[in-house]
Amino acid sequence: MKDNKILKLAFVLFVICAVTAGVLGIVNALTYQRIYDMAHAKEFEAYAVVLKSDSGYAEVEFEEEGFPTVDSIMISNDGNGYVVKSTFSGAQGNITMVCGVDNDLKCTGISIIEHSETSGLGAVAAASSSAGEAFRAQFIGQDGSIALSKNGGAIDALAGATITSTAVTGAVATSIAAVDSVN
Repeated sequence: MKDNKILKLAFVLFVICAVTAGVLGIVNALTYQRIYDMAHAKEFEAYAVVLKSDSGYAEVEFEEEGFPTVDSIMISNDGNGYVVKSTFSGAQGNITMVCGVDNDLKCTGISIIEHSETSGLGAVAAASSSAGEAFRAQFIGQDGSIALSKNGGAIDALAGATITSTAVTGAVATSIAAVDSVN
């Protein structure tokens, strides 16, 4: 009798799990394309922020082995520079960022697409606040020798977010080096 109750309970739990998995699968199938399209649109909006191009961008081949944090390099069809997408480690997880690089190998801007940094500290790097905008504006016009001010460079770290600031600064230097390697 007791075994019968256990089997009945196991069967009920199996049915509940199967129905739940089925519903989640259906919701995923219905929303996947929209989520993908929204993420793709957000990425291309970031491209336009860091390097304007009236006629779009085209992907450029590069030596991936030499630049493991670089996801892609896009060239502006207008011929005014490149957009480098990279994913690298921050203080709390990965940061995905795009960096514009002009033909003189200078940063034209950065835009952080995705991050998991601490709110109020590292997350300020991506925020639309005046502190976030001021932090990102420091990168414009910088070349491959970019460094934080504590290391003799011109970039002031975010207060309480030295790891994030160091990671972003390093990613900009890597982006410039990656573009230099394809020229």
